[in-house]
Amino acid sequence: MGEFWPVPDALTYLAGHWRAERTVRDLASGDEGHFAGTVVFGPLEGGGLLHRESGDFTWRGLTRPAERTLRFLPGPGGTADVRFADGRPFHDLDLTAGRHVTDHPCSADLYRGEFTVRDAGHWHTVWRVRGPAKDLELTTGYARVG
Repeated sequence: MGEFWPVPDALTYLAGHWRAERTVRDLASGDEGHFAGTVVFGPLEGGGLLHRESGDFTWRGLTRPAERTLRFLPGPGGTADVRFADGRPFHDLDLTAGRHVTDHPCSADLYRGEFTVRDAGHWHTVWRVRGPAKDLELTTGYARVG
């Protein structure tokens, strides 16, 4: 199966509870932060999954609670259409080959995400953010809980 683990249906694969560990690096300043928490992909009314992430984020020595909510809607052929909590489009997600690269333009910044699936219980994302005032890399490892 090689380096990536193909996923025929992204929503079926993601459903459930995950542990998340994220490193955030500011490539311009050299600052580095860390997020540790959980992600729950639960049923979304009308179909799809509601992604709820919560945990603690440490940046420049200060730890604060952090959370975000996304909507993962069914897409064609086992893919997903990822939306922000308010319904605005975020990105597409196609894990059928076990790897997917996608872009999200945000004002003057460009977010480029790479998603890789390692096996039934582990997947990984790297978001590279570039813009006039941003030069970031966010790397997250996910491990299935239970």
